[in-house]
Amino acid sequence: MALLLVWCAVALGLAPGAAGAESGRDPAPGVSYRSFETTGAHGRVRVHLLSVDLRRKGVEVGLLYPGVVAARAPLSRLANARGAVAGINGDFFHLSETQHSGVEATGAPVGPAVADGRELKAAVPRGQRFGPRLPPGTGTREVFGLGTDHRARMGRLVLDGSVDGPEGSFPLGGLNQYALPVGSVGVFTAAWGRASRLRAVCGTDTDRGAPCARETYEVTVRAGRVVAVAEGPGRGPVAKDTEVLVGREEGARRLRALAVGDRVRVRHRLVAEGSRVPYRFAIGGHPLLRDGAPATGLDDVTPAVRTAAGITDGGRGVLLMALDGSRGLGRGLTLAEVAALLAKAGARDGFNLDGGGSSTLVARAAGETSVTVRNHPSGGVERPVPNGIGVFSRG
Repeated sequence: MALLLVWCAVALGLAPGAAGAESGRDPAPGVSYRSFETTGAHGRVRVHLLSVDLRRKGVEVGLLYPGVVAARAPLSRLANARGAVAGINGDFFHLSETQHSGVEATGAPVGPAVADGRELKAAVPRGQRFGPRLPPGTGTREVFGLGTDHRARMGRLVLDGSVDGPEGSFPLGGLNQYALPVGSVGVFTAAWGRASRLRAVCGTDTDRGAPCARETYEVTVRAGRVVAVAEGPGRGPVAKDTEVLVGREEGARRLRALAVGDRVRVRHRLVAEGSRVPYRFAIGGHPLLRDGAPATGLDDVTPAVRTAAGITDGGRGVLLMALDGSRGLGRGLTLAEVAALLAKAGARDGFNLDGGGSSTLVARAAGETSVTVRNHPSGGVERPVPNGIGVFSRG
């Protein structure tokens, strides 16, 4: 694996002092921006790179999102709404599907999401994700984020939840997800938004295009009591004091045992595997680098415009990178080449995010109060995205 990184670094011309480096005006103290050109196996690429020093007082990274899970907006709008000085786009997300006629595209992201310590959503089943093939040994629960210790890290967030009713307790299989595991019950909160909940019962754990479940049920819980039931998932906003339970197959049968007026307690939290430090911010994607070595089985054939994040200095530094989608450039980089690029830039850990037409990097110029798009998105304009990584300077 180390030889793969060396080979990619040489192929990309990433020796120290590589030609074509350009400095941009830094967005804020502790946050620097530069762009440079290099050459991959499939032609020239322009790289846009943010370096974030988390040791600098007031500097941090956090989640950019439209205020609810199932919604999208251009990254520049998300950054300016939160007062971010820079940022990149984030997780892969639910697109429209011809297999499920009449089912609304929710725009919701694939993986877990945490904003300012608030758990927004859990991960969809692996077979329900959108995006390129995952490397072996990875899944949809992978996250990049910032712990309450103010250190950046990668890890996994697992849903731990249950529904306690008159007939006993059963586990939760989802939190604000566009796809629920077969046979499970998921909960939707005010954080979900207005989008239909119907897509949550379509497809299977291994086949995103499989038909929607025939047996479904929905239960609305307000202030700890069942206030409404329905034969299938509904749509529209969920009130702040309300939780909507959606079940499919066995999960639907469990919900049918509940009646209006029953007392119900719904509990849910996201647990960080192998760590006692909670995430203050987390976003989904998949690993590229671990401890300086490329993730097993990274694609070294398929080029694309990419977005990625790296961790430096033991979690005290963050690199945020997006490639340029200009037509005059090459076809982009492979995942193996992106891993090599992050490693050469000083990252020990690296994380892949949504690419292609979603790849966007925004930053303020010194003295400005709003961000501008620094790369050229491959679609010609900013694609609305469900979330991103924002850089903040509150000093």
